Amino acid sequence: MQGIKDRVAIVGMGCSKFGELWDKSDEDIMVDACFEAFEDAGISSKDIQAAWYGTAFTGTTGQMLAHAVKLEYIPVTRVENACATGTDAFRNACYAVAAGIYDIVLACGADKLKDSGYTGLDMSRFVPDGSKVSMTPRVPPPSQFALSAVRYFHTYGLSYEEGKRTLSKIAVKNHHNGTLSPKAHFQREITIEQAMAAPMIAYPLGLFDCCGVSDGSAAAVITTPEIASKLRKDKDYILVKGLGVSAGARQGTLRDTYDFVHFEENVTAAKMAYAEAGIKNPRDEIKVASVHDCFSITELIIYEDLGFSPRGKGKEDVDAGTFTLQGKLPVNTDGGLKCFGHPIGASGLRMIYEVYKQLQGKAGPRQVKNADIGLTHNLGGVPGSFTGAVGIFGRAS
Repeated sequence: MQGIKDRVAIVGMGCSKFGELWDKSDEDIMVDACFEAFEDAGISSKDIQAAWYGTAFTGTTGQMLAHAVKLEYIPVTRVENACATGTDAFRNACYAVAAGIYDIVLACGADKLKDSGYTGLDMSRFVPDGSKVSMTPRVPPPSQFALSAVRYFHTYGLSYEEGKRTLSKIAVKNHHNGTLSPKAHFQREITIEQAMAAPMIAYPLGLFDCCGVSDGSAAAVITTPEIASKLRKDKDYILVKGLGVSAGARQGTLRDTYDFVHFEENVTAAKMAYAEAGIKNPRDEIKVASVHDCFSITELIIYEDLGFSPRGKGKEDVDAGTFTLQGKLPVNTDGGLKCFGHPIGASGLRMIYEVYKQLQGKAGPRQVKNADIGLTHNLGGVPGSFTGAVGIFGRAS
């Protein structure tokens, strides 16, 4: 089977400001992202031959994107795959180019969650006796991931104080990185003490362990390396090295042995992407990563699922500063979901945008030294039934 490695290039990217964008429509934020990408690539919307639009809440068809950026009678496909939506839209666009069907295509993700009223918390009626604990989509995400936090602490022998402090260090890291990201929703330093003392959302996850709800859009122009080298005379395009998507079949929710401290969909998606990219030792070979930190415990488990840390040793790496901007493998250099929030359709492409800038050496004060291979990761669903998505990217030689 022939993989995607070096068959597709990102020649331009754009990203809107993320936040409570009450003054902008869904089309406004798509225009912000797409036209930045067009300008970056040195093309116009008329050069786009096909497009993929990732969204969970903003519109039901590709016509939303077509109208926003004036795509004239070309195929526009709407994609939805939970929190992996943006990455899956990007993946579909990449495969169309790799297959030789199109030369230049667009992937755009967008969601206006603030307009929907969605809070991330359960807004349905509670069972009067408090016994509503079924693992269904109607149980709010903080409660679902809190189960993993409690189980992680137990499995690896961490006291509440030890486990909570580890999660707080992850939140502090991401908030610091967010202050260096002009497009982030939240740009505020926090302390470990603030994170540990914050109001509890779902024990043991407090306010600063949970990502926020926001609006945002991001976009990528995708083409062949040959065309990219002509469009970017500076050779400043980025190659796709590997893509992996793994959809669970609710195995975890059906098995009494499900451990809650690893997510198999992460593991299998990473294996697919690493195999395509030729990555043998991700801890040493990946230089920068953007991962799905919907909750601080999720980021901790992701370190281990993706092979950045040995099983049960994520705490040691957090304590050692391994994943800070100055560490061995910087993770969530722009602040992650923690500081951008999670407009579901946009997040995967926003992560690719950050890695794209890092590999170009254009990430400003948060720039990672010698960044030549980057990784992005999404995780959508609930513990026991996820979709995992991993992308590997590299500089053009």
